[in-house]
Amino acid sequence: MRMALHEKDSTALLFRRSHLTTIGHYRVQLRGEAGAAQRVVMRNSTRFSILGPVQIRTPVTEITVAAPRERILLALLLLREGQLVPVQQVISALWDTNPPTTARAQVHSCVSRLRQLLRRVGLPEELVITEPSGYRLKVGTDELDAAVFAARIERGRAAAADGDLAVARDELRAALALWRGRPLADVDSDAVRASAAHLEEQWTAAMSLCLDLELKLGAAEEILAEVADLVERYPHHEQFRGHLMTALARTGRRADALAVFRRGRAMLAEELGIEPGAELVELHRRILNGDVTLLLGPVEARDEPRRAARCLPRDIADFAGRADALGRIIAALSDERHAVLAIDGMAGTGKTTLAVRAAHAVSPQFPDGQLYLDLRGHSDRAPLDPGEALGALLRQLGVPAERVPAVLDDRAVLWRTELADRRVFVLLDNALDSAQVLPLLPGTAHTGVIITSRRRLGGLDGVQPVSLDVLPLEEGIELLERTVGARALADRACTTEVVELCGRLPLAVRLAGARLQHRPSWTVADLARRLRGADRRLPELAVDGRTLAAAFALSYQQLPVHLQRFFGLLGLHPAGDFEPAAAAAMAQLPVAEAEDLLEELVDVHLVEAPAAGRYRLHDLLRDYAAQLAADGDAAVDRLLDHYLHSVASANKFLELVDTRTVLRLDAPPPTAREFNGVAEARRWLERELPNVLGAARLASDLGRHRQICLMTRAVSPFLFGFGYGETQLDLYERAIAAAKTLPSPELEAESRNYLAAVYFRMGRMAEALSTLRLVTRIAEREGIPRLVGTALTNTAMLHSKLGRYADAIAAAEAAAALEMDEAPASLQFKINSTIGLVHTQAGNYEQALHANRRGLAVARRMGGLRAFGIMLGEIGLVHLHLGHLTVATAMLRRALVLKQHSVNQYGSAETLSKLGTAHRLQGRLADAVACQRAARSLMEQVADVSGQCLTANDLAITLRALGMHEEARQLNEEALAKTIRIGDRYEQARALAGLGRHEQAVMLFEELGVCDLSALSR
Repeated sequence: MRMALHEKDSTALLFRRSHLTTIGHYRVQLRGEAGAAQRVVMRNSTRFSILGPVQIRTPVTEITVAAPRERILLALLLLREGQLVPVQQVISALWDTNPPTTARAQVHSCVSRLRQLLRRVGLPEELVITEPSGYRLKVGTDELDAAVFAARIERGRAAAADGDLAVARDELRAALALWRGRPLADVDSDAVRASAAHLEEQWTAAMSLCLDLELKLGAAEEILAEVADLVERYPHHEQFRGHLMTALARTGRRADALAVFRRGRAMLAEELGIEPGAELVELHRRILNGDVTLLLGPVEARDEPRRAARCLPRDIADFAGRADALGRIIAALSDERHAVLAIDGMAGTGKTTLAVRAAHAVSPQFPDGQLYLDLRGHSDRAPLDPGEALGALLRQLGVPAERVPAVLDDRAVLWRTELADRRVFVLLDNALDSAQVLPLLPGTAHTGVIITSRRRLGGLDGVQPVSLDVLPLEEGIELLERTVGARALADRACTTEVVELCGRLPLAVRLAGARLQHRPSWTVADLARRLRGADRRLPELAVDGRTLAAAFALSYQQLPVHLQRFFGLLGLHPAGDFEPAAAAAMAQLPVAEAEDLLEELVDVHLVEAPAAGRYRLHDLLRDYAAQLAADGDAAVDRLLDHYLHSVASANKFLELVDTRTVLRLDAPPPTAREFNGVAEARRWLERELPNVLGAARLASDLGRHRQICLMTRAVSPFLFGFGYGETQLDLYERAIAAAKTLPSPELEAESRNYLAAVYFRMGRMAEALSTLRLVTRIAEREGIPRLVGTALTNTAMLHSKLGRYADAIAAAEAAAALEMDEAPASLQFKINSTIGLVHTQAGNYEQALHANRRGLAVARRMGGLRAFGIMLGEIGLVHLHLGHLTVATAMLRRALVLKQHSVNQYGSAETLSKLGTAHRLQGRLADAVACQRAARSLMEQVADVSGQCLTANDLAITLRALGMHEEARQLNEEALAKTIRIGDRYEQARALAGLGRHEQAVMLFEELGVCDLSALSR
């Protein structure tokens, strides 16, 4: 609302910062002087305010009374404006119908606290007067905002009666400006609210009279938005509806005025079953008949009506999607506080289409014209400078050329002046940057403005941004279906694929649809087939000279040369988001500098930033950028080197040997990551795994045979340890093919060894065994004893799982007998731990302890947590079988901690399960179940089939001890099915025992040569 105050009636206090403090139960706002300037109107003598939340005012403070009872008391006293309020009325106000027996005493205390507050803020406590029958507040007519409101209303009415309409209007506006919301809004008392009802009636009457005066003064256009809001808030108030109809009619919107009447009549009929009053019906008749005196109003002299410009581009009929963004834009343009919006997004996101649709939707709110100007920010022509743009906009408003100044600043002044008394909408399309747009912004809030740009216009204050991403899949499908019609509807699967191949970019989807429209013989499946190749997509998305590549080029050409080069290199990175270090590696830049360049590209929507420190390119932009990359081969090599060294650095926490030493890597590039601990390394590997695998496949596709082998070897411990191996079998096949092409028997054997490990984890035992035999042959033929020993120990592990203990021991002993200058500690460790594991399963516990202790000694020499944790777990398991429960529990707990710290997922699951067994044997069944359920879940994550059988069998025994026989049976049946499939005869026997098939279980254990039959139930 507007507010006009006479100087003698008010003091305008300029303050810059508000300080909040607390006095007792009361929140106090102190006026300071620093910060953003804003205007506060406060009368010198006004002390109390009830036209809104209850407040006490002094020249330096505003106090909101926080204590509910004191607030109710003060409100009641103020409503009576100095009159006596009986004690019983105070009690009724404070407690309604259920006062306590101590009500009078509590009222007295409440009055006392109110006086204390007044004293603390510098007001005399004598303002609250106690009389025999009640209380009253000494308040003058100029000290209470409600009293001042009533006085100004009376002065306004008197001025209106004297014919001084302007003064009357000013008095009424000043009175209405005193309102801060619903009267006594923070008072929770039915009695007080009932007493305050007359205040809202006074406000309604005053507002109605004020609007009458403003219509008589010819201000229909100025009050239009305000009165429309009033009709929304008070739909049954016929005077407000009549004001809106009159204002609309006088601004040339007769049809809208008549529609307001129709909506009101329909609402009254539906909700109340009545017709509008006679006055509103008469007003409707006059507007319908074109009553000139009504339409022109009382002003005797009027300028010749301006011809409203209608310059908006055509709104397309098949517009689809963007419902949320469109709704937000329309709502913002209907709110004069947010009348300027900036739509930004990458090329092809449909910024202009959305802006034009929104502009047409809101055009009735801007009857004095709708202007449009292409600022050519990203165009094959030079961008408009602000002076040219202002000249074009002024011409659209009908300003003669001779009146348009030559100087930019003068043009801007004329532009704002021309808009000052008009309701105009302006669409500024394709802006280059904030500097181009700033002089074009209007000076008044009632001008609606939409700006579109491929750049984020962060330099424009008070502008509401709307950033467009690609379309949601369903909206992309809807767009293609509207563009193409029946053919898209006939094949939903291929339609979905086409939209995804277009990256859900609106322009790309439209071009794809246009291709189909111009090829009647094509099906959607034909188009999908043509788009599947990354090198085919951009050429296919072209129709009649309109291409997606050309749209991208307009953005690319605006970049400085160094950014063009940087952007092109980004197209070489595999799909997905990446960190700045990867971009820095390709461009040979410091990481901080690369991040700055990425942020610049984010600002112009050539790069996306899905999260802090993460960046990505839209698929089609990546295709476009890759075509521009200079020095591409060298950049790819730097990228592969970056990921290889970073993965190898992370792996030092995940395996027994240093991957960098095994792979004989050179010095790392400056961008390669180094890690401070296992948790940081794991987080990086999990986040960057898609990029590492993408880089490995890129190396394979480009014939970088050595890099694909090294990267596969480097990432394998993580893939194997965290259950990713099965999904990456193609990676091992690529590495093996590359190693054979080099040729490099050592790299081939390394890759096949990890492939065998994945087969083993998947339970594909026969394939694992044949692969390990091939690794052994290659390593023996090439004279690589380290790899021979590795293959033999892995073979021993595999024989052990299959229950072939003699073969397992033979393989492990063959590895120990290998002739080499010095067996690596990691190999010695594997040999001893494997022998210990086989003897444990066979029930040869003494031999197992000897082997495990030898392995523990090697682990101590090696250092690190991983090997030590493994051996403690194996020794703890032997003690568990021997019945040494206290020792076993302690060792298993310690092993679990070490395995968790070294992120040994499989080992943690196995140890958790056996710790649960120890708890069960000690009678701690609840702890046992908790451990074994956690172990089972962790083993599922690792995707080790044999381990899943082990944890299922362990948990089944504990559940059976708890009487949960059905779940136990299901677990044993699951384990039995899996063990039969993979050939794990040890766990198969345990599953049979759990199912009550003891004779079969014992027979199988005896066939295996297991000495300890009690292991069937442990």
